Amino acid sequence: MPEKDSGKISRRFLLKALGGGAAWLGLSKLPSALAQVSGQAIKPLPGFTGPDANPYWGAAGPFVIYPQKLPLIQITDRPVQLETPRHYFLTPFTPNAAFYVRWHLEGIPNAVNLSKWRLFLEGNVEKSLALSLSDLMKQFKPVSIAAVNQCSGNSRSRFQPRVPGAQWGNGAMGNALFTGVRLKDLLNSARVRTGSVQVQFEGLEKGRGLTDSASYRFLKSLHLNDPVIHETIVAYEMNGEPLPMLNGFPVRLVVPGKFSTFWIKALTWIRVLKEPDTNFWMTKTYCVPDTPRGNTTPEDVKNGRVNMVPVGTMPIRSFIVTPDGSGKIPLEMPVTVRGIAFSGYGRVVKVEFSDDDGKAWKKTRLGVDYGRYSFRTWETTWIPKRIGKYMLAVQATDEKGNVQSDEDYWNPKGYLWNKIERQEVTVDVAQ
Repeated sequence: MPEKDSGKISRRFLLKALGGGAAWLGLSKLPSALAQVSGQAIKPLPGFTGPDANPYWGAAGPFVIYPQKLPLIQITDRPVQLETPRHYFLTPFTPNAAFYVRWHLEGIPNAVNLSKWRLFLEGNVEKSLALSLSDLMKQFKPVSIAAVNQCSGNSRSRFQPRVPGAQWGNGAMGNALFTGVRLKDLLNSARVRTGSVQVQFEGLEKGRGLTDSASYRFLKSLHLNDPVIHETIVAYEMNGEPLPMLNGFPVRLVVPGKFSTFWIKALTWIRVLKEPDTNFWMTKTYCVPDTPRGNTTPEDVKNGRVNMVPVGTMPIRSFIVTPDGSGKIPLEMPVTVRGIAFSGYGRVVKVEFSDDDGKAWKKTRLGVDYGRYSFRTWETTWIPKRIGKYMLAVQATDEKGNVQSDEDYWNPKGYLWNKIERQEVTVDVAQ
């Protein structure tokens, strides 16, 4: 659904967030000792999840259980990085308990005392603010927006040649209905001074490095003249519930259309800056080549011919969720092929399906439009007419005319992957 005003703060939410007193004790001990492999012994997946590893849609890793979470695929435990399995993408909204997790530093909060926690708004403003969670919910107009949160490195394991970093499959993403307050309303309340250029954000996440080092603080900024400032919210609710601790309780930034590097979790400081932010996380990493689609070659990087700029808007993507290639499909049996699509640039208006590796395409049926930044489900009926292997493919188009490309793609950080997705399936005679 498009951004909308919420009618009121639910009593259920207030009871959950504030009811028992002052403290929300989300996770008593978050480090890796709490993560347990679920179920019986798990057959190890191959160490490579690239194009030749079909049908492995997700990352190669064990399933683990963390507090408030269903079994997710573990990428790393310090910092915590957990990937959402494929089957949770059959619906437009990703369950909170299945929502992927990505922190940057190992010192993440495992409890928040709401009687002491405040959201501080400071810097080049006329009036500094220190707002409690109750202040945010009661003093500012609540709004809701459906938005995709996706890691910049989602699908990094597909890159050839390989690149360093977390080897995500396709599941470092999720879509939720976020409710909170407009960032612009907070800035207006603090009265931003003339000469301000950026807004910097910081959460409770800390590292073990020196207090002035990149490894100690995770900082991100947005330009005040970026239109996304008017759509950004400080969210305290996710799919009708308080945020899970691992997804940023008590509040997180929601920057629609932008990669999750800007979606600061456990947000605690908002600073208005008079000078551009040049910290490590803005200028040294989360950067891509200043080329069409952020594409380059290892040779150009090695020879210093690449100018890097900060990563920003998410490119258009689409995925086949089912069938997943795990079993044979009976000949001439109608099969419903399902998936999702999204774009940081606007609404998905068309999704096309191919059963011959992209030689011919046909339109699919689109699901409900929940807004220009939301997942859009799609489906089509496919009747295989011959036995053997098929290579299914899917591509999406958004309202700005952006279409997924099938050209070779590479950059040194493993960001912005959006090549056409494929799924090999086998058709055989029903026995």
